[in-house]
Amino acid sequence: MNPQKMADLWSHCHWLTVLAEQGSYTAAAAHLGVSKAAMSQRMADLERVAGVPLVQRTTRSVRLTEAGQRLVDQTRTAFDQIAQSFAQVRDLAEAPQGLLRVTAPVALARQQIVPLLPGFLHQYPRVRIELNLSDRLSSLATEGFDLAIRHTAHPPDTHVATELCTTRSVLVASQAYLHRAGTPQRPKDLSAHNCLHYPRPQERPAWTLEPRHKKDGRERVTVQIAGTLSANNSEALRDAALAGLGVALLPDFSAQSALQTGQLVEVLPGWTPVGSFADRIYAVRPYAAHVPLAVKALVVFLRESLAKGFS
Repeated sequence: MNPQKMADLWSHCHWLTVLAEQGSYTAAAAHLGVSKAAMSQRMADLERVAGVPLVQRTTRSVRLTEAGQRLVDQTRTAFDQIAQSFAQVRDLAEAPQGLLRVTAPVALARQQIVPLLPGFLHQYPRVRIELNLSDRLSSLATEGFDLAIRHTAHPPDTHVATELCTTRSVLVASQAYLHRAGTPQRPKDLSAHNCLHYPRPQERPAWTLEPRHKKDGRERVTVQIAGTLSANNSEALRDAALAGLGVALLPDFSAQSALQTGQLVEVLPGWTPVGSFADRIYAVRPYAAHVPLAVKALVVFLRESLAKGFS
């Protein structure tokens, strides 16, 4: 086989690996930036050279034959190595560039991460960011994310985690609500208030608080609470508190803006809620022999931007 035909064959094999990853001709063509007809023609050409069927086609998707899967399995590592080597060469330009796929929790991203991104993108104009906002813990490896922002006490030890900042939980309410219902003076007073909480898998909702300054002799207290609203999103709880509905337990990054403007005030400031939200925010990435400059740059940028926390 002459060199030109061999080069064409390598390209065809790469397209087959993309087809296997994407699961359809339409998705694979979009990923490669080619037409669906071109994708189909390449696969037909590859099957003709191979002499065996490589792809089983259905009306909705494609599935590789045993021969096709074997070819993908045996060439994927080589193509991954080529991509990694090329990325290393591009990084010699010493300018972060390329597409970054990032996933982050909805409330944290909307309130704290998204406002920072224009500054990062102005600083690094050759970088593009695709941001996925989801409270679901996405798999970085299987879903193709370069970086995940996680609000957690225990980052996965199967990945590289960089601490961005600390965070704490706060009890907040509007002045209007406190004027109407009274201001709690002790943790047990919360049992008489409308408590807006994050739903947890337990028989009765409860909040646990410990004294902010341990030397005052007070001990950790758990209080059974009840309220007319629970929600699995801190923005929803914050907005309900802003509307004067009750006392809300929030991570400080959700309460920060409203506390700074005086729209909300901290309730029981001498006590710290524990066990409801994590106390760290991390940037998490997969282990890799080569880390793109753009990933490194974003982690450093976020760490420096969030270093002071939210209090």
